[in-house]
Amino acid sequence: MEIKGTVIKSTGSNYWVKVDGEIVEAKIRGKFRLKGFKATNPVAVGDYVGLKKDESDWVIDKIEERKNYLIRKSTNLSKQHHIIASNVDLIVVIATLAEPYTTYEFIDRITVSAEAYDIDCLIVLNKIDLLNSEKEKFLHEDFIATYQKAGIEVLETSVNTNFNIDELKKKLKSKTSILTGHSGVGKSSLIKAIDKNIDLRISQVSDYHKTGKHTTTFAEMFEINLPAKIIDTPGLRAFGVVDFEKENLSHYFKEFQGHLGQCKFQNCNHNNEPGCIIIEKVEAGEIAFSRYKSYLNLFHEEYNPYR
Repeated sequence: MEIKGTVIKSTGSNYWVKVDGEIVEAKIRGKFRLKGFKATNPVAVGDYVGLKKDESDWVIDKIEERKNYLIRKSTNLSKQHHIIASNVDLIVVIATLAEPYTTYEFIDRITVSAEAYDIDCLIVLNKIDLLNSEKEKFLHEDFIATYQKAGIEVLETSVNTNFNIDELKKKLKSKTSILTGHSGVGKSSLIKAIDKNIDLRISQVSDYHKTGKHTTTFAEMFEINLPAKIIDTPGLRAFGVVDFEKENLSHYFKEFQGHLGQCKFQNCNHNNEPGCIIIEKVEAGEIAFSRYKSYLNLFHEEYNPYR
């Protein structure tokens, strides 16, 4: 007899599945493939699966159709990809402008993924209490302006001062959210601030490189008392989408969308074509140059949109 559950954690070969309030450990049987590319992990956190008992062990023998999934390039196998999580309602990008610094292009790649899969996206600018120097204050103003122009919501937070933690809880309530970002941006600290009963390891930022130390090795789903589900992820250095046509890339930049179709040439790729409305909006300051630069970098990469 088959039972159904939700994958809440995986370590590559073993999977923990929540079934009617209980957690069972399972393995996979057979081959599961994701159309269009090879994945290093056929089953991901967030998957709805079917389980059967094989002698004394639980075995996953079916994956329900995913409404969406997020992937990254496999670090060791360049032609394969790793599914970070599936079936999410909200992508929360945790970013910091100090200790460590999050590049705009990293954020833009995630927002492109969110838009491509029609998933809501929220940028959380964390550790704002650390922004003290004039340079950091300038970066802060530029960051807010850039994503306001892009139509992407930014929520500023600080765990140290408890700033906007309640507001973040409201954004997460009744949703399955994935929290992603570089190591050291404070994902685990934010989750602990949201629900202190969750057992997470929290690490300090390396003084030598001002980068984060990895505290999360595998993605894991937690149910918190909002109620809500949060998927904590390993600190990512790269993030991107596969399975999209370059000609459609402009549709995944929210601030481009209202201008598409207004260029001089119908097949305009918004690179250096005359009469391009997107370039005109960039020159007028209505579209942030950093966002346009991210667009160009993605557009000119060889098939695989990773840095």
